[in-house]
Amino acid sequence: MSLKQHSFAFLLSLSFWSIPSESSRPKSPPNIVLIMVDDMGWSDIGPYGGEIPTPNLDRLAKNGLRFKQFYNTGRCCPTRASLLTGLYPHQTGVGHMAEDPESPDQHQWGTYGYQGFLNRNCVTLAEVLKTQDYHTYMVGKWHVGMHGAEKRPLQRGFDRYYGHLAGASSYFKPQGGRGLWADNQKLDPPNDPNYYTTDAFTDQALRFLQEQKDDKPFFLYMAYNAPHWPLHAKPADIAKFKDSYHQGWDVVRNKRLSKQVQMGLIDPNWALSARDKRVRPWDQLSQNEQDSVAYRMAVYAAQVYAVDANIGKLLRHLEQKRQMDNTLILFLSDNGACAENYHELGSQPFQRINDPNYSGSVSYGIGWANASNTPFFEYKVKPYEGGIATPMIAHYPRLIKSQRGKFSNQVAHLIDIMPTLLQLSGTSYPSTFHEGKPIQKLEGLSLVDNLKTGNVQSRPYLFWEHQGYCAIRKGDFKAVKSLEDANWQLYDLKKDRTEQHDLAGRYPVLVQELNEKWNAWAKSHYVLPKR
Repeated sequence: MSLKQHSFAFLLSLSFWSIPSESSRPKSPPNIVLIMVDDMGWSDIGPYGGEIPTPNLDRLAKNGLRFKQFYNTGRCCPTRASLLTGLYPHQTGVGHMAEDPESPDQHQWGTYGYQGFLNRNCVTLAEVLKTQDYHTYMVGKWHVGMHGAEKRPLQRGFDRYYGHLAGASSYFKPQGGRGLWADNQKLDPPNDPNYYTTDAFTDQALRFLQEQKDDKPFFLYMAYNAPHWPLHAKPADIAKFKDSYHQGWDVVRNKRLSKQVQMGLIDPNWALSARDKRVRPWDQLSQNEQDSVAYRMAVYAAQVYAVDANIGKLLRHLEQKRQMDNTLILFLSDNGACAENYHELGSQPFQRINDPNYSGSVSYGIGWANASNTPFFEYKVKPYEGGIATPMIAHYPRLIKSQRGKFSNQVAHLIDIMPTLLQLSGTSYPSTFHEGKPIQKLEGLSLVDNLKTGNVQSRPYLFWEHQGYCAIRKGDFKAVKSLEDANWQLYDLKKDRTEQHDLAGRYPVLVQELNEKWNAWAKSHYVLPKR
């Protein structure tokens, strides 16, 4: 459905958030820190069963709330579009990928849902929160449009920005089309031999906060590029893990599973998804292969460790400013672990690891991606649980009291972040914006009551589509298929969240209902036509 074929007149009649009265607005709106990591699997951090030391995330989880069933869209740029707008990604124009630095038109497919950058019929969190006098800051990976100033962070509501507009980038020397920007200024590649994006993003974020002279609330979006490929980590951090992964992916998966069961994160009746068929048992690898791929995982672990250390810097700043109690911190990943390029032992030559002038897909391989997503099936891109389930931690001492340290059973999605922040900040959601353009209705629900009381809200359906892979969830049932495939797979996630048992043949009426609902959603939300 093209923009010309579809009228937005109906949007003006849709219900929207009314402007809150002065008396209904919070007397002290919270500061908001939204932390997103890139390509990190569900089980990599301590609060979700991982062995990588993450003491600062452990602290947030212990004093906050962890979500068992929080979902992303399965890929970096659609997730960022959905997170920023409270809409499904196709509604924002980023149904597939965002613009590449090298080829601006590559992902502009000529249909409304696939233009490769945020359209003007959506508003970002920054744009909306600014209407409630929030300062708005961003650091890190933008990846929702870059060719033309109107597509960049400052033109989409942020007061200050430091990071890279494209997707993957060198951690040590971002350069060229994948180089750094400060506000609207393109920067030269850094010359500091100790430069590291994870550190630089945090340091710049803290600088923004320190330069703020008034006591108005702030919204800080920290979009780390870690631990996305390329494998780039500080040598001192790598050294901490150099002997950690010679035990191999089979042992790591089983240890993570055991910890997840012990902490009550997963049901012990779920089967651990099978080792990927493209991956050999660890003991069948040669010694050289084991040494090489164990080192790759050590570098990946060092990337995750550096993120946690930098979150520690942020927490110390908030404590020093006595802002912890009235700051909402949300931490999540943009998609499941990455098995892109589909190499068992990692892509690109070993010599590419820590090459500052290389920003390509030097990765840790399918075997470790399989472990990163313990206990789930599949990876980034596909809408199986391994692709779309995200670790999500919420920390807000003023609100999260009775639920402190617990797990949430709420089925939640990126589209729920916008309405949650609107409610907490007392901010209205507009029906028009950008010089009178109609704004699409919010798709999600507020999670405030769940954060406060643990009450679980039912929701009729959740939908996914990316790169031809489709999914729909109703209650505990999720259906998955490819657009090229006429047949849906059906899983009961309450009994089988690792998606081992296809029940489609047992529930044909439900499958037919889900098929009709998904197709209706796809037509109304610009998923179809794709080209």
